[in-house]
Amino acid sequence: MTVTYIYDAVRTPFGRAGGALSGIRPDDLAAVVMRAIVERTGQDAASIDDVIFGDANQAGEDNRNVARMGALLAGFPTSVTGVTVNRLCASSVEAVVQGSRAIEVGDARLILAGGTESMSRAPFIVEKSAKPWPATGNQTLWNTSIGWRMVNKQLPAEWTISNGESAEKVARLTGLSREEQDGFALRSHQLAAKAWAEGVYDREIVQVPGAELARDEGIRDDTSLEKLGRLRALFASDGTVTAGNSSSINDGASAVLLGAEGALDAEPLARITGRGAHGVDPDVFPLAPIEAANKALARAGRTWADVDVVELNEAFAAQSLADIKGWPELDPEKVNIHGGALAIGHPLGASGGRIIGHAAHELARRGSGVAVAAICIGVGQGLAVVLER
Repeated sequence: MTVTYIYDAVRTPFGRAGGALSGIRPDDLAAVVMRAIVERTGQDAASIDDVIFGDANQAGEDNRNVARMGALLAGFPTSVTGVTVNRLCASSVEAVVQGSRAIEVGDARLILAGGTESMSRAPFIVEKSAKPWPATGNQTLWNTSIGWRMVNKQLPAEWTISNGESAEKVARLTGLSREEQDGFALRSHQLAAKAWAEGVYDREIVQVPGAELARDEGIRDDTSLEKLGRLRALFASDGTVTAGNSSSINDGASAVLLGAEGALDAEPLARITGRGAHGVDPDVFPLAPIEAANKALARAGRTWADVDVVELNEAFAAQSLADIKGWPELDPEKVNIHGGALAIGHPLGASGGRIIGHAAHELARRGSGVAVAAICIGVGQGLAVVLER
């Protein structure tokens, strides 16, 4: 089978809920990164065999196959097909995985993968009554921005706790203190602010016209351990998980251009050499990336001793620290060297494209190396990809 290369990767700056990107539809966010990556590479959009985009919500303006809608809005020929995939927080990692498989078995030569999410614009929804015109009774209004909704009562109640409660549970199970979590969150903000100031992110950022941002909107230069320590626990009276050591609700999009060898007349950023998925009980979903990454490394013929950089999506500080504990051979300083989602933000469908894209750009900056991109997924899954250059 052929090898899959990453030829380019872009993303928008990530906006905060109700912030600069909240007025932009998710299909329009998708179109921005789709159009930009084609223009940057000088590629004829007609040569793209398929567009595979992730989206975790799909309950509002991102319904009806947002990948296809984004491609049409980007001005791609109608001959370019599109499919939307959903693996919740890892939806755009799933898009990259599926795209790479299509290339490696010869079904495609060039795939545009990525993801989009507007958590600001995720709608409130009402269940439809089984009766066409119910005479009595009230309906529940559900917020589709994040988390469980319309839960099937056949599932064990302990599995359907909120993501924050799961993070709290994992913090207890792994012995993580509030101070450790706040310290990790502070590190994320400091590293992200430093990376933006030094131009590290410049190569991978494309702006949304009319909603330009100088950097990711969630980064807080002025935070401190003292400020983080004053925030109250959200999910247990004696808990340790707060708004400060959890990722926020965000908007954004990412795109990764995948191709076979020689698909573009350009030097690739990196190649994909391993993929791994793993499942755990839903109430401890933050732990799933541990084995997902281990599997991906094994399939790449690598060990943690070979790894130069890790992009681990920071849904929660507790989740990130627990995962790092699960990789005892890994130097923690190799993880998220330019900050992570605690500062940058976590627009669910777009985050996987961000971490894979940034890992690829970092390998290109270094000229060589091995990178792991890993992400946890609500309802008890983890997904990981190994890149090499």
